[in-house]
Amino acid sequence: MAVVRIADLMETSGVKFGTSGARGRVEDMTDRVCYAYTTAFLQHAAKAHGLARGSQVGIAGDRRPSTPRIMAACAQAIVDLGFEPVNCGLIPSPAVAFYGIRHRLPTLMVTGSHIPDDRNGIKFNTASGEILKEDETAIRAETVSLPAGLFDARGAFTTPALLPPEHGAALEEYIARYTDFFPADLLAGRRIALYEHSTVANHAFARVLSALGAEVLKLGHSEVFIPVDTEAIRPEDIALAKQWAHQYRFDAIVSADGDGDRPLVGDEQGNWLRGDVAGVLCARFLGVDAIVTPVSSNTVAEKSGYFHAVRRTRIGSPFVIEGMNASLDAGHACVAGYEANGGFLLGSTITRDSKRLDALPTRDAIIVALGLLGLAKQQGCTVSELSRALPPRFTASERVKEFPTAQSARILAHLQQGTPGDILQRIETLFGPIAGAPKSTDTTDGLRITFGNAEVIHLRPSGNAPEFRCYNEADSAERAAEMNRVCMEMLAAWKTRPPVSTA
Repeated sequence: MAVVRIADLMETSGVKFGTSGARGRVEDMTDRVCYAYTTAFLQHAAKAHGLARGSQVGIAGDRRPSTPRIMAACAQAIVDLGFEPVNCGLIPSPAVAFYGIRHRLPTLMVTGSHIPDDRNGIKFNTASGEILKEDETAIRAETVSLPAGLFDARGAFTTPALLPPEHGAALEEYIARYTDFFPADLLAGRRIALYEHSTVANHAFARVLSALGAEVLKLGHSEVFIPVDTEAIRPEDIALAKQWAHQYRFDAIVSADGDGDRPLVGDEQGNWLRGDVAGVLCARFLGVDAIVTPVSSNTVAEKSGYFHAVRRTRIGSPFVIEGMNASLDAGHACVAGYEANGGFLLGSTITRDSKRLDALPTRDAIIVALGLLGLAKQQGCTVSELSRALPPRFTASERVKEFPTAQSARILAHLQQGTPGDILQRIETLFGPIAGAPKSTDTTDGLRITFGNAEVIHLRPSGNAPEFRCYNEADSAERAAEMNRVCMEMLAAWKTRPPVSTA
């Protein structure tokens, strides 16, 4: 029997917690590592959340080639600890989380979300929803025992693990969440393009849109995994949407990232909407009175005047969930959250015409598409007209890949050294040619700089990968894009020539 401390395994294996669970390179996510992480999660769930021996634990996954093997490793850990694995199949992350919440059981999702398929991950959910930061800290502190002879020297099972037969209830209940609440004619007369690529949400999207009256055009299916990042949309996806809009004449185009928790919604002209714009419009359609969103999101949330309260958090759904709970505790009747990546979290149950839309405090993609399309129909306008009616605030973001996290952290620390006056002077020296004199800084997550002309430069190392991200905000899409282009050139240069010694 080998005893392993998860905190040590994180350092030795290279598989660490990001903003939504454990992630790492596929070659590092061995059967042994995935078994250990799952064991630690279940041990914590038993201690902190009352998980009883013999209880069911749901498992789902995305369409990466490595996903079935990792799901099987997780299932073996569930069995060995005396629980019953429920194979929910290849379904969206919010679908398996919703299933767990409804049936009061923990679930896990094998996915690397939007990152390339040379990486993968495991998202953990308690019976109440996503694990929060205190859960992550407790899991990190767990010590697990690994049976002797279970793994070979490479960390693979000596006897291959098998998944139990697939159980389809989770997907059906997820689809019914929308079709039971929204009117059957919500999308009647609408022609909607569905960009399928390799997202695990494509079947759910098609069924929900069709059930609510839309004509669905399925486009761009791929058997090869495509890493669609809704915060940094690939140039080829921008071109595809434009091409398809001209070719098919649709009312909107919808899609999602690999695990279906981050939406992509485009207008009738094939222009993809920013996630933080889509979140505002979705929340308005649902009648939300208090919104929670990370500091990186567009300030249109405040400027729109749609909400009684706007609460800002660090980046990551666990922080948004904590903010939603705080807003509920403050007495707000209907609370929701969204992220700049578009993922929408519903913190309150909504009731209309004796029908319920149950709370789902985890990122979801389908609700955003329905919210935008429903609002457009309600107001008798196009999707593009919805976004044009908002205050003119536009954002752009990109990232430099393979940028060492420690180096980006040292750069941010250098920019924030000294007195407030020193900091602003240093920032103006670097970024003055781009945006003029800085007015204020916000270090809630990374370094967010607001300039005298209300433009924004926000620098932040990614929590999931060795990437350095930059978010920009301005009064026009062209200006935001130009700022982002210049900032990205600067960050790319800093990769090899940082503005401070990183030795």
